[in-house]
Amino acid sequence: MLTGITLILFISLIIWGGKLPQKGEDGKRHLHKDSMSLEATKGLRGIAAIGVILHHISQESAFQQANGWGKPGELFNFVNAGYLFVAVFFFCSGFGLIKSLNSKPDYFKGFLKKRVVKTLVIPFYVSVIIYAVFRIACGNRLAPANWICNFLGITMMNEYAWFPIVMTILYLAFYLIFKNIKNRKLAFFLMFLVIFAQGVFFCINGHFVWWIGPKNWWLNNSVTHKWWMEQKIFCFSGEWWVNSEIAFFIGMIFAQHEDAIREWFKKLYALKLIGIFFLYFAAGVLSSYCQMKFSYWSEWSGNGPGILNKFICYCSQLPEITTFVIFVLAF
Repeated sequence: MLTGITLILFISLIIWGGKLPQKGEDGKRHLHKDSMSLEATKGLRGIAAIGVILHHISQESAFQQANGWGKPGELFNFVNAGYLFVAVFFFCSGFGLIKSLNSKPDYFKGFLKKRVVKTLVIPFYVSVIIYAVFRIACGNRLAPANWICNFLGITMMNEYAWFPIVMTILYLAFYLIFKNIKNRKLAFFLMFLVIFAQGVFFCINGHFVWWIGPKNWWLNNSVTHKWWMEQKIFCFSGEWWVNSEIAFFIGMIFAQHEDAIREWFKKLYALKLIGIFFLYFAAGVLSSYCQMKFSYWSEWSGNGPGILNKFICYCSQLPEITTFVIFVLAF
């Protein structure tokens, strides 16, 4: 019952602030001109934030085991949906950067201070301090080197606080590339390479430091694991760091060609909306198939780190995320 009620309320939240396009002088309904306004994107990010919260709640063991082992737990609709909600944040961020760059003179003046230090770095370290106090209060006894690495950001005090780290990398890359390269096509291509390179880095890095011992050492229960040998300790230890980042690039592309894209949607809008939904559905099926067959967690297959398996899964999610944010945009 909780699952159904939550889903109904979540869908209602999406519809609540929506409005149908008004009829023009020609008597026809036209696309919203303000669909990507600051107000609209703030509302969209608010919905995505609630989705992320529900995603993390749904993964707690109390919800997973609510109906017994082997059965879907409460909020099961949100268990594997986190990367889609995060994609909305990436899309809006990429869109906002290009729109601001194209409309504000001297946009890069004070960019690092305002968009990186104040917006990302300071909140990240506030989170680190809060979690440090909380963990001490809970009696956590971490190794001194672990505390130091956590405060430096080399390892994660809060494993869920990866988003500011990734955004800092993207913002720095955007700043360096678009400030120094005037050729927009080349600049966009380099931004794509930065995003794709992070995905490749995860595929090699895996979920933990698999390279520090003999092959498949993590399968041997008799091996004593140090704190830095555990899962999700270091940066980019997990597919959730990278699988939604392509939406940042899509947001940049849309901002650069917004007028042309809107013109394209005006003709046969309903048909195109349905077509994009089916493309997203097909991409989702492909992604699910690849993850089931090859698996992001290929370290546990007994065949080493499984880098190629991770790379196949990562590449299969790129079209899924791309078509998802395009559908959200069109909707």
